[in-house]
Amino acid sequence: MSNTQDLRALRLKDAVLLLEHDYLPMEAGYAVTSDGMNYIAASTYMPGVTGKMIDWWFGFIHTSDFYKLWHPRDHIFSDWDGPRDNTSTYIGGHHLVKEYIGGVLSNLKISFKDPSIYFGADWRQKFDEKGYSTVICGRCQNWDPETNESVAIGHLIHLIKTEPDGCRMRSQFWLGDIEGINQPQPVPEAFASGLLKHATEEMAILANILPSLHMRLSKEAVPEQKEKL
Repeated sequence: MSNTQDLRALRLKDAVLLLEHDYLPMEAGYAVTSDGMNYIAASTYMPGVTGKMIDWWFGFIHTSDFYKLWHPRDHIFSDWDGPRDNTSTYIGGHHLVKEYIGGVLSNLKISFKDPSIYFGADWRQKFDEKGYSTVICGRCQNWDPETNESVAIGHLIHLIKTEPDGCRMRSQFWLGDIEGINQPQPVPEAFASGLLKHATEEMAILANILPSLHMRLSKEAVPEQKEKL
């Protein structure tokens, strides 16, 4: 990726500005922030989907079979380490995945974090005031399946804005924040553009399948609808 900085790219430390502006100058694209991070943003409208469904999905998803439903072409393998259940428990857990990004197989570990890290201790109040239902926050890591070792490389935020007929997911990635290295490191442009494409596609697919999956598989499903997990 070019080292040219773009002032439209949101800095990680300014993530709270997402709540002040429903649409920022860069809702979909990739660039380098003024402080040297590699920023990728994607926006997906999700009719019929609620923030509660999104929270459920991240607490539910763990097996490869369900992970492949999320993106049949790019998703290869999924496992989980740490807290999760069939409600909305996933913070403190780690999603272990193998997926293609930009045509290259990536082994990743997503460690889910409390939203207060990015939005402050009063984040729930801010969300209520601004019409946001939930947010998924995580530390992205390169993961070695053989040794189970990982190195943190970036951050992700999937912010869920309530809409009259569903929700809109505003996905943000900040890459190059390498564990143990003080200065942000560049990311290949092919990876950045590939991540933009992948995130846009997988969330559009999720929007199509999530209402039905939630109805059939969540703990809220009525007995005659619920399927064995």
